[in-house]
Formats: sequence, structure tokens, C-alpha cells
Amino acid sequence: MFIVEETIAGADAVQIPKQRGESLLDTAVRYAEERHWDVFPGTWLESVEGVQRCSCGDAACPAPGAHPARPDWAAQATGSATVARRMWQKQPDASILLPTGRTFDAVSVPETAGFLALARMERMELTLGPVTVTPDRRTEFFVLPGASAKVPDLLRRLGWSSSLDLVVLGEGAYVAAPPTRVGCRGAVQWACRPTAVNRWLPDVEELVSPLAYACGRDR
Repeated sequence: MFIVEETIAGADAVQIPKQRGESLLDTAVRYAEERHWDVFPGTWLESVEGVQRCSCGDAACPAPGAHPARPDWAAQATGSATVARRMWQKQPDASILLPTGRTFDAVSVPETAGFLALARMERMELTLGPVTVTPDRRTEFFVLPGASAKVPDLLRRLGWSSSLDLVVLGEGAYVAAPPTRVGCRGAVQWACRPTAVNRWLPDVEELVSPLAYACGRDR
């Protein structure tokens, strides 16, 4: 069983996952049941001669244990807690992946820019949705769906070029959810965990200015 990593920051309230050591199965079910997020099981880590390898069999896998296990993953994703439980019962070690472009999009920026933006957003008293930090040093801000269509024009209107390291994950993409581990690099963690307060997600228009500013500073 994987150990749920400590939350980096966030409000004290109902949280997912609720306790250290909660199984991936229980956590996936809670995402579907409490947040109404679609979930699907990805690959998992296997020990091969003492080395953690991805279940896909590729020794050079770029995201070991944290990518879709089958090509039809989009059709496999479910918002049903019952179906999610059944899928993880078949493979309890499978990573927890969340398709974007459905109940949320995700804005991905470098980790340093993400924490700079978080501090700026706090000063601006902006309402945030959940935010993750990944082992490959990216910060992912959950926003309302449709962000990918809005961001290019928003950046132009704010005077920022498209060369900023700011990527919107929408339809056809996915994010790995805590406590998914990515090989030996560590686990995905919450910077702002899901709570009753942030059940309603912000529109990307509310966050794009501090995110773009932070990415500009981080270059």
C-alpha cells in the first residue's frame, strides 16, 4: 500500500485523502463519490530485481507507474464510485488518473512559478480550486472546463507572449492525482487539497494574470 504524502499547504477542512495510509482504491472511490470527478486506473509500479519499473514493461518509461494502461482510457474513465471500486479491486496498485476537459481543466506551470502565483493569489484573496504538485516539478491548478480555448486570447490581452511555460490540459488529456507515485521520483501531492470550500472551481480568467506574471518572473 502506498503512503499518502503530506499536503504541502491548504485550508483545514474536509480533505481527500482523509488519512495517511488510505489505499489507492479508497482514494479513487472518494474522488468519484465526493468530488464527482471521473477517474480511471493507470499503470503501476512493479519491483524488478529490486528496481521499481512501470507495469507497461518499458525500462525507459518517462512516467513510470503514472500513465494510462490502455489506449481507450478516455472511455474507461468513470464518475461512478461503484465502478471505480470494481476497477481498483482488479488492480489495487494502479495509479489514479483524472481526465481533464470534463469536470475541470488543469493549468500546468513550473513548480517555482506555481508557488509564486499561490502567494500572489493569497494576497489578492482569490478563491482557488485544488492544486497539485507533481514529482517532475510542475504545479497544476484545477479550473472550470473550457480553459484551453480561453487562455491564448487572455494572454494576448494581458500582453504576455505564448512562449510562457503555461500549459492548459483540457479535453483528451489527464492528470495524475495524489497519492500516485511516479517511479522513484516521489508522489503527486496537494498544494491546495480538495475541501468543501473549493468545491466550486474558479474560471481560468480569475487566475491567468497571477499565473502569467509568475511564469514571466520564473524565466
